[in-house]
Amino acid sequence: MTVSISQQAYADLVEEAQQNGEIIYHQTGSEGTYRLPKYFGIGVDHITELRNGMIVHIRQGQLRQPLRLERQHESSFPLTAKFYLSSCSRVRTPGAVGINDDYAETHGYNYLYCLPNILEYEEWRAEEQIQLVMIYADIDYFRLFNSNYESLPETLRQMIEICSPTQFYQSLGKNTMAMQQILKQILHCPYQGIIRQMYLEAKALELLILQFTQWTENPHQSAVPKLRKDDIERLYAAKDILINKINNPPSLLELARQIGLNERKLKQGFRQVFGTTVFGYLQDYRLQQAQELLKKQDISIARVATAVGYTNPEAFSVAFRRKFAVSPKAYQMDENF
Repeated sequence: MTVSISQQAYADLVEEAQQNGEIIYHQTGSEGTYRLPKYFGIGVDHITELRNGMIVHIRQGQLRQPLRLERQHESSFPLTAKFYLSSCSRVRTPGAVGINDDYAETHGYNYLYCLPNILEYEEWRAEEQIQLVMIYADIDYFRLFNSNYESLPETLRQMIEICSPTQFYQSLGKNTMAMQQILKQILHCPYQGIIRQMYLEAKALELLILQFTQWTENPHQSAVPKLRKDDIERLYAAKDILINKINNPPSLLELARQIGLNERKLKQGFRQVFGTTVFGYLQDYRLQQAQELLKKQDISIARVATAVGYTNPEAFSVAFRRKFAVSPKAYQMDENF
């Protein structure tokens, strides 16, 4: 069942969680950490404030149940760059000017937008690893360069010249190899203090440069293959079928028939929405479930293998070691895992 919640209701739940002893917020200098209340799941938003209002925001977590968050954006909305490393979300912006009012943001893609004065509904699925990086920059930030803006996409150029946020939304396509490398560097930044701020600002600017270039080189191209709303729902239904039939999954053809898509669209759509193949997803899910089972010291490796759908314990051990770089037995015995 999807939990629908407004900004105010979410703030009330955060306050209640704090009163119950949960540590939700921690600030150290320019670094802020916001933990998701346990009611919703496990997650953290790590926010680093940089010079002149630029912010790097890293979000990681997993929801216990589907969540629909209602937010009213203010008129001072910043330019926002968003990079999905895992999971996806569905966004609805009723009343937006010149923007689709219902769209999906997906694993492995990046987006650039400014949505002032808009009511937005953002929907997230449960039991999926969420990981994304966002960069926020006020329009005034770009005026600090004291240069002409002819090399920028026209929409950005106009916003900077009039110094006012304007509604736009641009899907820029897949995260390039260069973007992926920078995103990893941001996630694993080895520095602290002022050097960390300098490092993250440099990496944020690199990502914005790559996005601006991507947009300029493909001004009329939305590089994300279009999926209809009902296609996305069918793909999630396929995922649920795989999870519910972990020990006896259907074939690709059977699965496609059950959800009402052809096999080609099932395979292409699954990779787009979940970032992997149909059975790649199933294997990852099996191994994640195996991790949880192995935390119990009184269960054998063979029983774990059978429980997650492997008929051959040896094949399970090989797959587990390949994924986690440790054997199932070593994982089970090591208290640090």
